[in-house]
Amino acid sequence: MTASHSDSLVVLFGATAGAYGAKLGSDERELILLVWQVVDLHSKKVGTLHKSLVKADSLELSDQCREVSGLTPEGLSKAEPLDRVLQQFSQLVFSDLKLLGRSSYTLCTDGQLLIRQVLHPEASKKNFLLSDCFYSFYDLRKEFHTCYPNSAPVKDQTIKSMAEYIGLETDETEEDFGVWQVKTMVAIIFSMLSETCITDCRFTDSETVKYKYETGPCSKSEAVDSETVIRARGLPWQSSDQDIARFFKGLNIAKGGVALCLNAQGRRNGEALVRFVNPEQRDLALERHKHHMGSRYIEVYKATGEEFLKIAGGTSNEVAQFLSKENQVIIRMRGLPFTATLEDVLGFLGTECPVTGGKEGLLFVKYPDGRPTGDAFVLFSCEEYAQNALKKHKEILGKRYIELFRSTAAEVQQVLNRYLSTPLIPTLPTPIIPVIPPPYTIAAGSIRDCVRLRGLPYTAGIDDILEFMGDATADIKPHGVHMVLNQQGRPSGDAFIQMKSSDRAFLVAQKCHKKMMKDRYVEVFQCSGEEMNFVLMGGTLNRSGLSPPPCKLPCLSPPAYAAFQTAAAVIPAEAALYQPQALLSTTRTPQASAAAPPTVTYYPAQAAQLYMNYTAYYPSPPVSPTTVGYIAAPPAAVAAAASATHTPMLPQPGALVRMQGLPYNTGMKEILSFFQGYQLHTDSILVLYNFSGQPSGEALVTFPSLDLAKKAVAEKNGRLLGSRYIELYLV
Repeated sequence: MTASHSDSLVVLFGATAGAYGAKLGSDERELILLVWQVVDLHSKKVGTLHKSLVKADSLELSDQCREVSGLTPEGLSKAEPLDRVLQQFSQLVFSDLKLLGRSSYTLCTDGQLLIRQVLHPEASKKNFLLSDCFYSFYDLRKEFHTCYPNSAPVKDQTIKSMAEYIGLETDETEEDFGVWQVKTMVAIIFSMLSETCITDCRFTDSETVKYKYETGPCSKSEAVDSETVIRARGLPWQSSDQDIARFFKGLNIAKGGVALCLNAQGRRNGEALVRFVNPEQRDLALERHKHHMGSRYIEVYKATGEEFLKIAGGTSNEVAQFLSKENQVIIRMRGLPFTATLEDVLGFLGTECPVTGGKEGLLFVKYPDGRPTGDAFVLFSCEEYAQNALKKHKEILGKRYIELFRSTAAEVQQVLNRYLSTPLIPTLPTPIIPVIPPPYTIAAGSIRDCVRLRGLPYTAGIDDILEFMGDATADIKPHGVHMVLNQQGRPSGDAFIQMKSSDRAFLVAQKCHKKMMKDRYVEVFQCSGEEMNFVLMGGTLNRSGLSPPPCKLPCLSPPAYAAFQTAAAVIPAEAALYQPQALLSTTRTPQASAAAPPTVTYYPAQAAQLYMNYTAYYPSPPVSPTTVGYIAAPPAAVAAAASATHTPMLPQPGALVRMQGLPYNTGMKEILSFFQGYQLHTDSILVLYNFSGQPSGEALVTFPSLDLAKKAVAEKNGRLLGSRYIELYLV
């Protein structure tokens, strides 16, 4: 009910089994007490004052609750549960209104916490709906400050301070807990409605709680206030935007304000950025830190508007048009055949789950060159149609099973942004030259001359580690500090340090183990270079021993940053994962092999569209390079390198063909058999892996000449390999 239609207030006060006052609702404790009274705004008459105990699922009371309220578990055990108490509340309120000759009312509470942080979250968890009256209410503190601008700030107000400001003399000890609060609030309201204040306040601007979360697109050009954004961490991977909105039930999320974050594999990583309508709502959201979603507790932190736009913002007109249909349920489809058409997808979904707008409700995700990725998004007008679609999860389309799961507008933006972004290996304006590693490379033996630091603060840097090591820094090998990042590029809390000897490593582990760094104690363990390399490559090191990295390609060495600064743009570390010979192999002759110089690497222009599917844990600088790093070189440097090796700067012969749709167990032998008669050898084939280290179903094949590559594409495209049709593209 809106304020303009209300002729009465219901002054409402409540308490939980836990925190009281400014921390009400912050500990997820259940409601145990409601006290209320009807106030006629016109006649200034009041109804009966009602007090009702509420039986919580857990009858355990905090010490503060016992002390302040005087309630006991024994007394609460005889009370009714919350849903029944609220039914009685509605009946008694309407009975009192009838006696006063009134028909409408709006709730009035001491602050926002009772409605937003207690009643709505608890009703959501217990799966019952609150009546409409709980979606609109007056915040007495705000109304009081409007009426008395010189009073204390709203956040510092209490019932007692408001009463003292207007000179009300009350004795809190004379009344039962809750009764005094309601009676005093009623007296404050009558004072505010007096003739001296009536021109300033009439209870006309009520607080509202949104009934449901509204989806919608977000543009990168949109201004987002950083004081309205939080990051939620620890979400179940299958969580939808509606699940997150339910977790924050009672707080008003901005339209399209839930952005689920994706990891490097394009899957949800258990984090979300949430944008609220104002800073006040954001501050209330922060109070839900470590509240539970099911059996999991969710961490809630401050975030920035820039972070939100990076995840949720988009610039594509196609996406904006797709998302312009509001209040639609979005389903993501994954694993579609690359040849699938709009008609194929509509036929797969069938008549029991009609797509909004037919073909206009489908959005295929494509690479910048127009190739399909196998992903698509679908719009449904209602929950029923979406549920029917989800029942088709892992059903077959063509020869592939299709995954279907709920999605969000922000996820649509992220997936499109990811695939339409600059390729991993960009077009190089100039050739690139190798950076030869210096002699101090990472050790790979079993000598335990390294230490592992675990539990570092996420803000810790190299300087913090050196300070933590103290005098032992003199025994660190040059460029021997290696920060380990996780797959999202953030600090993992681990670091490795190479010491000059195993004895020094032992002493450091003994001296620094569980020593404090900032506000955390850090564990220090002695380890070997081999163990360190396993972790830097993406493996894990624990009490059970070593778990290997997610994938081990024959051409891989632990990637590293360049150990020096350069004005030129640095090629991403992933670019070094594939040795140039794997991209374009030279003609193999004994003479060439014997006299092969450290040639300047050349990437053909066609290689610009390669997408490398591998992520490792990268050490941060300063590090010891363990593989050849590549940097863009100015023309003069290229010429110098070429003249030094007496090797002409010419493109290596050959052409690349991409294979898609390979069976996941396909190896070199099967690919060679597929291209029998095309003068290929094992070095001509590079099987690509996804971020989890599994075969991606794609491979790159180097042909001796462009003509031969074109012939292979013409003759072999669409042929069967095993039970799968293979698609070929000239790169």
